Parts: sequence; C-alpha cells; structure tokens
Amino acid sequence: MTAVLRIVNRVFLGLVGLVLLVLGGSVLAVGLGAPAPSWWIHDSRHDVLLSDAERTRWREDGWWWPTVIAVLAVFLLLALWWLVAVLRRRRLAEVLVDTGDGDGALLRGRALESALAQEAERADGVDRADARLTGRRRTAPEARVRLALEPHVDPGTALHDLTTGALAHARTSAGLASLPTEVRLRGVKHRAERVS
Repeated sequence: MTAVLRIVNRVFLGLVGLVLLVLGGSVLAVGLGAPAPSWWIHDSRHDVLLSDAERTRWREDGWWWPTVIAVLAVFLLLALWWLVAVLRRRRLAEVLVDTGDGDGALLRGRALESALAQEAERADGVDRADARLTGRRRTAPEARVRLALEPHVDPGTALHDLTTGALAHARTSAGLASLPTEVRLRGVKHRAERVS
C-alpha cells in the first residue's frame, strides 16, 4: 500500500470511527435516560427508530424501497471492496530472473526475502532483520527491509552495510538492474547499563 493510500485509509477509518462513536454514544446516552440533544432525531428513550408513519410514508411510491435497497447494496459493495483492498496480499510470490538464453527462471520471493534477511542479520550490530518483496515480478520488484539495531551501531553505517552487502548481492543474484528499497531502522530496547 502506497503512503498516500495508507494516509487516506487511516483518515477514512478515523472519520468513520468518530461518526460511529458520536452516534453510538448518543444512542446509549438517550437510552439510559439522558436528555436528547437538539440535533437528535428522536425525543425520548421510548421512541422507536422508524415509526409506523415513517415506514409506510412511501408505500405507494414503487421507487422508494428499491432505491433504498440499491443504495445500501452499493455501500455494502464499497465496504467489501475496501476490506479486500486492505487485506489483499501484497508480497511478491516470485521474481523473474533473466537467464540470458531468452528464457527466464522464476525465483521464489520468499527464498529471496529469507536470504536478504539472513545476510542483513549477519552485519555487525544488527539484532534482527525482516525483508519483504513487493511490486511486479517482471518489471519492478521492490524491497522493504526492517532492521533492529543494537544501541552501539551508527545508523548510517548500518544502512551503508545493508546497501553494499545484502541488497547488492540480492540484486545481482536475481539479475535485476535495480532493486528500490525502503529501509526502516529502529533501536533495540535494552536495560540501562551501570557505569562505574
């Protein structure tokens, strides 16, 4: 998921959550006997959501209920599309390696991820490493690497070691012209050391 989509997703989730929290809190407060706010659609805790008059107001109009059902179906489809987009698998299953004879070989994405992470962990001061491949197998595979660094490591040195070591080896072994990579560095939590 790109950064823009991630931001849009979080903002949308926040707004939906805020609206649901306000509406749910209002329903709960009115149901427990609090006075209804001036903007609330009902007057007291004994009001029903749809009265007989509201339910049967458009009974004679043949377009009303099909329109309501169609709008709700569109909202349901949009919600399902959004759920699938959020849960969709984003890992690259395989990388196409040019063998030079006109054919190609397929390299499993997990194998390349594992090799990349293992080589990154062997670098000095790297406690843990995790690698993910995304993008398209034929045109533009990309890597996302997370490194957990020990307290004594300079982040610039760790990044240089990663790019000249593990990433360079992964790029050349897969026969890729380039391997754009997003690297996230974080420090490992540790107990305070006693100085004497």
